[in-house]
Amino acid sequence: MPRSTDHALSFGRNVGDYDRGRPSYPAEALEWILEQAAPEHPAGSAVVDLGAGTGKFTAGLVGRGLRVVAVEPDAAMRERLTANLPTVTALEGSGEHIPLDDASAALITVAQAWHWVDVDVTSREVARVLEPGGALALVWNIRDADVDWVARLGEVMGASEAEKYDSVTPPVGAPLERQAYREFRWVNEMTREQFFAMVASRSYVITMAEAERDRMLARLGELLDEHPDLAGRASYPMPYVTRVTIARVAA
Repeated sequence: MPRSTDHALSFGRNVGDYDRGRPSYPAEALEWILEQAAPEHPAGSAVVDLGAGTGKFTAGLVGRGLRVVAVEPDAAMRERLTANLPTVTALEGSGEHIPLDDASAALITVAQAWHWVDVDVTSREVARVLEPGGALALVWNIRDADVDWVARLGEVMGASEAEKYDSVTPPVGAPLERQAYREFRWVNEMTREQFFAMVASRSYVITMAEAERDRMLARLGELLDEHPDLAGRASYPMPYVTRVTIARVAA
């Protein structure tokens, strides 16, 4: 769903680390999204997970018994999503080109992907695909940098496109308008392998020169081994703030 094609479509080059290291999403966030979307629509209405990747957010929708269509531009990511979630229909597409009929979805979710799209074009496409009264949910997991070791981690690994983006008041284009926002704080426990995979799955890390990436990963190892809150641990409690914005077609 590219604004920057090199980075946006880099994830499939490291699909294994993406699947191992990226966090899921808190159940409370998903429940709130469904509460926002449900009143207008019957239980059988379709939900579209746009920019679905390997299915990190899709899995929560499937777990609620919803009829889910996943849209993802990267072939390797789609292949892993299908392996992870064989009941989901996975289609090639992007925010700018959603391969679905007009007024065919009650809810469109975009988790960790809106920062890659052309906002104006994608907003028009979302409005086309949504049923009357349907909702768009924009979702981001953002590390809680108020925690000292997480702030240090940011100094080691730098900032991703998601972390640079305004995920509190994310832009939407006409005819959409933002209508609701909530934050959900939670902790994701990770093994050391998962921790390194989380870092290695970042688009800007995937596209780094090998020597630069090796230096950064070595510094990451030093942080895990030497920070007093992390040294000697078998797993690492990554604190996240999940930010969710609901948008609809303006009345």
